[in-house]
Amino acid sequence: MPALACAALTAGAALAACGDGSGTAEPSSPAPAPSSSSSNGTPAGEKLVLRWRRTGGIAGLGGPGSLPDFSLYSTGRAVASGQGGPTEYRLNTEAMRRLLDGARAAGLARSHSVGPGGVADAITIVVTMDGATTRIVQPEAQSGPEGRFLQRLDPAAWPASDLVGKPAPYEPEKTAVLAGPATGSATVKAWPLEPLGRGVPVAGSICTVAPAGKVPATTPETAWRSGGQTYSVRPRPLLPAESSCQDVK
Repeated sequence: MPALACAALTAGAALAACGDGSGTAEPSSPAPAPSSSSSNGTPAGEKLVLRWRRTGGIAGLGGPGSLPDFSLYSTGRAVASGQGGPTEYRLNTEAMRRLLDGARAAGLARSHSVGPGGVADAITIVVTMDGATTRIVQPEAQSGPEGRFLQRLDPAAWPASDLVGKPAPYEPEKTAVLAGPATGSATVKAWPLEPLGRGVPVAGSICTVAPAGKVPATTPETAWRSGGQTYSVRPRPLLPAESSCQDVK
């Protein structure tokens, strides 16, 4: 398979078929050690250090309020989205150091773009790290260090020796509920939580936050009646280091 041909596939298999692209690492820098837990279940001081999401295409991937494809945190925790819901992984300290060193060696810690500009509906992978944003346009066609490094950001391919424990479903404490106008829904139900209309405008929707275990299951064909209005609802689990609607982008 050509280098990075997999980057335009679906989220569950997007990077699994790529070849090796480790590149040459710069001298190692210290990786943050895991810290103790805070009262809300997130380790104290845990912060986002690297994230990527797939955007664009005819389907309009990665739109406002969507879950990022991959998020890596300072504790070594990583959360990757997939067809069956997000999965949580935990890197050990040495593997975390190698990954971050490799990302910086690939140029992901400086803002720039790779690939052609002005291509309508082009798939673009957007990587954020150290306050920088890298845009990789048509990643399946990119053979530079940025494109080659993407395969290392597929946690499903990480060796067991790099991990602390086994991957497990990510279980959020809270869920952002993104509500919008109902369109042609066949089933209407009564919304059982805080009135949806009392939320704040976020990502083109009205957002409220609720305990994850209390948010009812829903489908695109289901509408919800709340406060005299009818809405469509899109649950979006809050990730580590997220706590409110303002964290949903």
